[in-house]
Amino acid sequence: MTSASDISESPAPARRRYCLISPCRNEAEYVRTTLETTTQQTVPPHLWIIVDDGSTDETPEILAEYEAKYDYIKIVRREDRGRRSVGPGVIEAFYDGLDHVDLQSVDYICKFDTDLELPPRYFERLMEIMEADPYQGNISGKLHLRLPDRRLEQERTGDENAVGPTKFYRVECFEDIGGFVREVSWDGIDGHLCRMKGWLAESRDEPDLRVVHLRQMGSSQQSLWVGRVRWGRGKYFMGSAWYYVLALSIYRMFERPFVMSGVGIAWGYVKAMWAGHARYENPAYRKFFRAYERESLFLGKRRTMNRYHDRIRTEFHRARAGAGL
Repeated sequence: MTSASDISESPAPARRRYCLISPCRNEAEYVRTTLETTTQQTVPPHLWIIVDDGSTDETPEILAEYEAKYDYIKIVRREDRGRRSVGPGVIEAFYDGLDHVDLQSVDYICKFDTDLELPPRYFERLMEIMEADPYQGNISGKLHLRLPDRRLEQERTGDENAVGPTKFYRVECFEDIGGFVREVSWDGIDGHLCRMKGWLAESRDEPDLRVVHLRQMGSSQQSLWVGRVRWGRGKYFMGSAWYYVLALSIYRMFERPFVMSGVGIAWGYVKAMWAGHARYENPAYRKFFRAYERESLFLGKRRTMNRYHDRIRTEFHRARAGAGL
């Protein structure tokens, strides 16, 4: 298995074969926009697996239309589970799609939602960043909401992780971290596992990387309140300390829907703690993650991420020098 420390710094010919895997359920309102803006990318996908997770609306007909038009689109159909299932349900669907992919045939793999509107150079720009930096394992752009007056407002997401709806991975990195944890907060745990393994993980705000989220993050299952409570439960599962979640909840009170966003996260965390819910059992990860959170509280998330990324590069060079390379 390849890790970041195994990668040579000498330039290699650029290969831009990327595969998208899209869990999809009842997305008729949004999926056509995603299909249109993805098929019009300056560098189209090598393969796009769309997993229809039991849709009961017009989604299957829309998907079939585009599958017939584009050779690289392949539809995988699952039985109707009776409801939308976020978190582990989405990752189950993702892995059903991954079963149809030969990872040796592609250079990049992306978990990609079907409620997104992309700028035309989105994937080309992500691959440019990967090609320029052999440490870069996982990256995305930033999510934006389109307001009634057509202005874009950025959804408040940390810089230290690729956003959940579009997780773009170098295949070597994805394999090195063991893929996604099949539980809520999979999309937070993965970025920290990247840094543990010596890879860079982040999201960036650039004009070519501004993704319009057609449905506000956390609103895809029942309501925004349910989404925020689920978020808090996820923070408990992934090992966040109570004092960090308190700070996070206060911070999130200042985003739409105001106040409720933060209260829901705090309540979800407390409920999970009282109920004795399971936590992600990986002692090395827990130690690494808690240290990262403490540093973030004092230095800020962006500065902390940069310090960790600088450390990855320094240790990489030191390891190569010690090996006489």
